[in-house]
Amino acid sequence: MDLLNMYRRTIKNNLFTKIVLLFSLITIITIIAFAYLMFKSMSQSAVRGELDNQRAAMSAIERYINLRIDEAHSILPDLYRDDALSIDLSAFMLQPYPEYVRYRLDRYAETGIDSANAKSYIENVLASRGDIEALILYSSEQQVLYAYSNSGEFRAITVNASESYVPDAMAIENTNVAEPNEWVSRAVGVSGENLYSVTMPVNDKQTLKNLGQMTVWFDSERLWNALTAYEKEFKGEISVLSADGEVLFDTANRYTGKRFPYTEQLNEIYDVNSSGPSTVDGVYLNKLASTSGGYTVAGTMSRETAAQSYRSLQRTIITIGALCIVFAILVPSLFIFSFAKRTKRIIRLTQRVKRGDLKSRLNDRKDDELGQISSGFDDMLDELNVYIDRVYKADIKQKRTELAALQARVNPHFLYNTLEVIRMRAVSQGAKDVGEMIYSLSMLFKSFVQQKEKHTLHDELEACRLYLELFRIRYKDRLAYDIQIDPALTHMEVPRLSVQPIVENYIVHGIRSRDEDNLIVIFVDGEDDDIVVRVRDNGRGITAESLQKLNERLSDSAQETGGEKGFGLRSVHERLRLLYGGNYGITVHSAGADQGTLVEVRYPHSEKEAQHVQRIVGR
Repeated sequence: MDLLNMYRRTIKNNLFTKIVLLFSLITIITIIAFAYLMFKSMSQSAVRGELDNQRAAMSAIERYINLRIDEAHSILPDLYRDDALSIDLSAFMLQPYPEYVRYRLDRYAETGIDSANAKSYIENVLASRGDIEALILYSSEQQVLYAYSNSGEFRAITVNASESYVPDAMAIENTNVAEPNEWVSRAVGVSGENLYSVTMPVNDKQTLKNLGQMTVWFDSERLWNALTAYEKEFKGEISVLSADGEVLFDTANRYTGKRFPYTEQLNEIYDVNSSGPSTVDGVYLNKLASTSGGYTVAGTMSRETAAQSYRSLQRTIITIGALCIVFAILVPSLFIFSFAKRTKRIIRLTQRVKRGDLKSRLNDRKDDELGQISSGFDDMLDELNVYIDRVYKADIKQKRTELAALQARVNPHFLYNTLEVIRMRAVSQGAKDVGEMIYSLSMLFKSFVQQKEKHTLHDELEACRLYLELFRIRYKDRLAYDIQIDPALTHMEVPRLSVQPIVENYIVHGIRSRDEDNLIVIFVDGEDDDIVVRVRDNGRGITAESLQKLNERLSDSAQETGGEKGFGLRSVHERLRLLYGGNYGITVHSAGADQGTLVEVRYPHSEKEAQHVQRIVGR
């Protein structure tokens, strides 16, 4: 029963809880679906990137093998270019080795010149090219193998067809890259493991008759040199295959000398670039086929290895998805529960009003629908109380209000009239300067207390003029002022007492009372979308240290200054910043002590700058 009541109270009969639950369900499903689709797309992109890195490494191996093939194919053409070498090669291939040696000795005896030596040429080639493990010349005429090793060893091995399969094996050799022939390896006594061979026919240059074959064996371990720049980039395994599927090189060293397990699948792949990588039994296949060399570079990568490239991506997406779910549910839920709380307040107030409590109020000042309902309900209760209150209370309040307003109007007029009587008495007694001072004080006080709907720059500068006029009379000829303003700016509205405190600050702190040349100039200009009032004086100035402290007080609105110097400036500065923003307010400049001071007051203004200046001068 308790669970049923809790369900009815928190879910069944609670509209906002239902909204939160429905929104949460939709949000979770949407974010999970989006995260899954994004993960699939980005993981596939990561796998493609790894396969591209592998393919770049395969291309490096292909280029390396092609260079070795070109080296092997260049040996005979270079030899054929020298006629003496080509003749000596024919003699070497057509005669038994002892007769070839006697042939060279006879020629040397006849000419006295050690003629070109094909055997030495081949030995030099082998010594200059470190990738060549061995070079084998097969004389089909003599059925002899001439084996050169990179250690400088030379051997002549007879391979008669009646005693060996080498002649038959050499007869079927082609020019493709392949593993070393097993019978040749046995005859030479060199293991064919970790080697690959390139075979070329050897012909007589003059008669074009085939003399046999030349086979070059390369060290496949040197293929690692091509992967130096890719060792940390590519993943998976790379293998080099002969035309019959035998593995010549394998980065994992698992299939070297064996048949590649995915040979049939590779044969079905025509062009990896156009169709994308193939997958077999959870393994990605890459293929580069060399038509000129008859070999294939194959790349394999298991799904587990490829998955390593997006493990961190998977964790990142899960984390971001979880955070998105939390924030997408938490933030709207806070708003919804806030609305629920406000709704319950309205319900509770209606219940109190129902019981006769007409003094309670919601005081919800927000502008949304609930705020409007609350404001309307409060207004309805206010109007209801007005109708309930007795009429005489309203009359008494009205009388008290009229009396307070009358007193507020009488007191300033009484002060104006009193000052006018004192002024006239001073004039009648010949104290004209005292009369002028009283008049200026009266008008200044009137400008302070008079309530106007719009306070303009003209009003503010007039207050400054009246204030300066008082002290001009006070200091007689020791103080002069000059006020310059663009007439087009006089009607612009500005805050009350935003310039006068700066003038007062000069009188209190800046005037040199014993000097005769005190001058203060106020000029107003329009700059772009702003109005700038500049107050410049030739007074005491401000030291660099004092100016720094003053600027710090202006910028620190939270600082308590009490009654210290600069409080009036800071008050004006803070009001302007609060009204218009951080780009507006007061800026104080001074070159130092006795160098005068410049104070700039900046207001916002959108009208264009005018061309003429109105000038008020007091001396």
